[in-house]
Amino acid sequence: MDLPFAENYRIKMVEPIYRSTRKEREEWIKQADYNLFNLPSEHVFIDLLTDSGTGAMSDRQWGALMTGDESYAGSSSYFNLKKQVKEIFGFDHFLPVHQGRAAENVLFSVLVKKGDVVPGNSHFDTTKGHIEFRKAKAIDCSVDEAFDTNGNHPFKGNIDLEKLTQVLESYPHEQVPMIIVTLTCNSSGGQPVSLANLREVRQLADRYEIPVIFDSARFAENAWFIQNREPGYQDKTIREIVREMYELADGMTMSSKKDGIVNIGGILAMRHEDWFQQASVYNIMYEGFNTYGGMAGRDMNALAVGLDEVTSADYLENRIRQVHYLGNQLINMGIPVQNPLGGHAVFVDAKRFLTQVPKEQFIAQTLAIELYLEAGVRGVEVGTLLADRDPVTKENRYPKLEFLRLAIPRRTYTNNHMDVVAAGLKNIFDRRESITSGFQITQEAPIMRHFTVKLKPQ
Repeated sequence: MDLPFAENYRIKMVEPIYRSTRKEREEWIKQADYNLFNLPSEHVFIDLLTDSGTGAMSDRQWGALMTGDESYAGSSSYFNLKKQVKEIFGFDHFLPVHQGRAAENVLFSVLVKKGDVVPGNSHFDTTKGHIEFRKAKAIDCSVDEAFDTNGNHPFKGNIDLEKLTQVLESYPHEQVPMIIVTLTCNSSGGQPVSLANLREVRQLADRYEIPVIFDSARFAENAWFIQNREPGYQDKTIREIVREMYELADGMTMSSKKDGIVNIGGILAMRHEDWFQQASVYNIMYEGFNTYGGMAGRDMNALAVGLDEVTSADYLENRIRQVHYLGNQLINMGIPVQNPLGGHAVFVDAKRFLTQVPKEQFIAQTLAIELYLEAGVRGVEVGTLLADRDPVTKENRYPKLEFLRLAIPRRTYTNNHMDVVAAGLKNIFDRRESITSGFQITQEAPIMRHFTVKLKPQ
């Protein structure tokens, strides 16, 4: 018989987690004002809130921590990371930052001004937040297939070239500072972007003389999907695919807490010397000196190793197989999810799951709370709460997709934990018709409200 798949690593240290009762969870979520971000971690059994900074580091990474150079300027750790950025992505100009939103803050401080428009593929919350904070507008140019969770388009993260052309034709050149391509596209379900689409976006950008920026949080997972789904790339290595991808970009922002496999850190890299000089001013103001940028030397060392490990096909197969293990269980149970399955999370289609809850009562958040109460599993809403209010009308924005995102930390949980998540959702699915109401907001921030919002049952 064929040998079954097994992870090519073994567990060296364990951390206890508390199995709570439903009665405890009912009280805890009430104390948290029905916002899962407000829960202390010890009140969570399986934490799928995010894959950002929540994974387990390798022995090589822990070893690299011990040799971190904490010099304020010119540390060896900085040069270790700079070398990896050059080798993997091909960028000469690099600034370390403490996480992805910091990279956005620094770069957008240089490029984005009031009245600008920034087209892209379903900008994620911090990206859109930084754009709108500057009184600019994010315009979603995702392919229509991204919004059909039943469809099996292999690259739902792609940008629709007709939509993008319409934006570029509708606004003056100086009002479009960049095109942002998110790899993989989180908001549409962890969906990848094909290399063919990246080339077409680059060609269109060149025609209109607009820079292209890659939001690179999950760049390696995107490369894995290209290797496995796009004709002509099966025999290329992950690193070869990554270099081909980034030859098409003018710059990149990256939360290294995802595909850097570290607990903190970020990257801002670019081709243009003038961008680098301007960004350096903001980096020093907001983050720190250019050779540490808000990161400790030990963290830069760990990130340099993480970038090496994440571009391994073996690592990526382990990573994505676990995501698909959970996703396929849910599909077999009849639970609606974004198809095909993405790379870092399973996205449950809350609109098709809870058909009785009005959209004004935050469908995906309602499902997220139900899962916590049922199984002690913390997911996150990617829907109306995250979409925020329209900055002009102040009305809620109702996105086409309402997801409960189950983001799986890297090298952290076993498949037994995934079985608990699947069983919890199946129990809710079996009684879904009885769930007819959701929640209302009692307090919210003016931007990126989902992090701190307070709710009460409707």
